[in-house]
Amino acid sequence: MLTVLDKTPAQLAEAVVARGWPPYRTDQIIDWVYRKGVADPAGMRNLPREITGELQVLTARLAARADSADGTVKLLLEFPDAQAVECVLIPTGDRHTACLSTQAGCGMGCRFCASGLGGLQRNLTAGEILEQMLALRQAVPGRISNVVFMGSGEPLANYEATLEAVRAIVDPGRLGLSARSVTISTVGIPAAIRRLAREGLAVTLAISLHAPNDALRRTLLPSAANTTIAEILAAAKEFFHARKREVTLEYVLLAGVNDSALCADGLAGLAGRLRCNVNLIGYNEVEDMAYRAPTPTGLKAFAQRLTDRGVNVHVRHSRGADTHAACGQLRGSVARSP
Repeated sequence: MLTVLDKTPAQLAEAVVARGWPPYRTDQIIDWVYRKGVADPAGMRNLPREITGELQVLTARLAARADSADGTVKLLLEFPDAQAVECVLIPTGDRHTACLSTQAGCGMGCRFCASGLGGLQRNLTAGEILEQMLALRQAVPGRISNVVFMGSGEPLANYEATLEAVRAIVDPGRLGLSARSVTISTVGIPAAIRRLAREGLAVTLAISLHAPNDALRRTLLPSAANTTIAEILAAAKEFFHARKREVTLEYVLLAGVNDSALCADGLAGLAGRLRCNVNLIGYNEVEDMAYRAPTPTGLKAFAQRLTDRGVNVHVRHSRGADTHAACGQLRGSVARSP
């Protein structure tokens, strides 16, 4: 079988010719899969059966779907090796954002996140990442306008596959989104951030900070044990100068943990070191975890304290809270069900 999504256009063209098919079939396959979003080869009407019978687009089965009252749709896809990943479509006005996973499970071990409860199982291939895009397009009619790599896993720990998927997403001949509509979220791997700065892609870099100092951050993110905030911000500054794209600092507010006025002042000091925005995110509570969401009043006060100190703040409200929307929750709930 010829697996389409795991191949670049050049690799696909080579495979087409190797099978003795006319070279123009390459563009026809790309047109059906990427531009038209047709995942079933039988529906590719201008291709003969001897070709469609050799094509494979989707490899995963839909294991679960959760539809939220706010329009958010979450899918759980299970691959042939029984590893499952989540992807989410988030509608906001005219914008439809796909949130994609890059790994099955996660090895970062963030204390408040459901994604890492079972540890890292394996990296996803570029095709498996792109497969989430196609599955979301099939599940919810309408064009996907934005992509965020904020699902399960650390994108920069699966660097090659993530970047290959990004290139397919921004390639005018394939999915054709603007690079400015793509956000890569990372806990902060300085060497990988510097490498990303040299890629020539005008994507947005988002750094999951979640604490204003190393001591508190290391209690929340064990993966931060050997990296300092100063090192991460230095790499982020290099990214800004190379790409001329403001960095986003993500900060999940945990009641009684990192939501004090002192924490707000510390975060404001960090934000003042580089050109950035701060995304404040009210915690989406996870069953069996001790962390709690801040009150609306507490979230507003924290945001206002940052604003008063000159920080450009955006408050991101939790979406799909009624349908296991936090990363790893749907996967975990299905795994626990009898």
